[in-house]
Amino acid sequence: MRTAVVTGAAGFIGSHLVDLLLDEGFAVRAIDNLAIGRLDNLAHHARTPHLDLDEQDVCDVPADSPVFRGADVVFHLAGIGDIVPSIERPLDYLRANVTGTLAVLEAARHASVRKLVYAASSSCYGLARELPTTEQAPIQPEYPYALSKWLGECAVLHWARVYGLPVCSLRLFNVYGPRVRTTGAYGAVFGVFLAQKLRGRPFTVVGDGTQTRDFVFVTDVARAFVLAARSPGTGEVFNVGAGAPQSVNRLVELLGGDVVHLPERPGEPRTTWADITRLHQATGWKPTMAFEDGVALMLRQIDAWRDAPLWTPETIQAATQTWFRYLGSPAR
Repeated sequence: MRTAVVTGAAGFIGSHLVDLLLDEGFAVRAIDNLAIGRLDNLAHHARTPHLDLDEQDVCDVPADSPVFRGADVVFHLAGIGDIVPSIERPLDYLRANVTGTLAVLEAARHASVRKLVYAASSSCYGLARELPTTEQAPIQPEYPYALSKWLGECAVLHWARVYGLPVCSLRLFNVYGPRVRTTGAYGAVFGVFLAQKLRGRPFTVVGDGTQTRDFVFVTDVARAFVLAARSPGTGEVFNVGAGAPQSVNRLVELLGGDVVHLPERPGEPRTTWADITRLHQATGWKPTMAFEDGVALMLRQIDAWRDAPLWTPETIQAATQTWFRYLGSPAR
């Protein structure tokens, strides 16, 4: 049986990747410190003999970790994903997303794994002028989260060049789907909107809502990880998106409800749009979930957001004060 290590396995994307790997006959060794991930995301595998969960911080993974020993492939998804708080806690983000990645790289190298696939972020492109955005677009991180994920990618590619570790990096665009974050700091638009809809509150739309995002469904993303692991090349970087940006206003239309508008945030792009040609050519991957179908599926499961925090214009303003203070500074 093939063996895969998945870091951040109890998280949003990680848990869907675990689902797919188990379906494809892998034995999965999961790592998660449960700071962000939730055991509920893996509860449906409680009786699965081929899933082992190691509750630890990836920053503390030793180079000779027994979790990695004999593994065929490593999928590194662990890290801090909240964007707004990275302005206030940059060192936490660098530790989790850079130091954690270095520890995983060393464990993978010592275990001589056949492939490591890194979950990078399209936020590395910043305010991209090239649309659709290819992997050759300039790197210009706008905030510490983006910087930390890009530095993690730099380390991954460096380990490939220096140590010959077979790797690839997936720059994820706007991933959505079941199990998307429901707690913690203000972040993903889907979690915010669904909690608001459940409570009959208006959707808090930043700006005029005409801004577009390349929303890609989480099961399509999980499939991209598995196909990337099977690709023969190393040192490759791939965009992962739907390649079909949708406006926030379109999302609101599909969800149905009233709207209240908030000021636009500096440092955020008007459009994210992935050129996914390279990944398709290398692996045959292409997205299969239409945006309308994905939103409808999430609406059918809306009760999952009943315990999610309710964000209001007032609480959002309080949570983003530091963001406006630094990213809205005239010095930039």
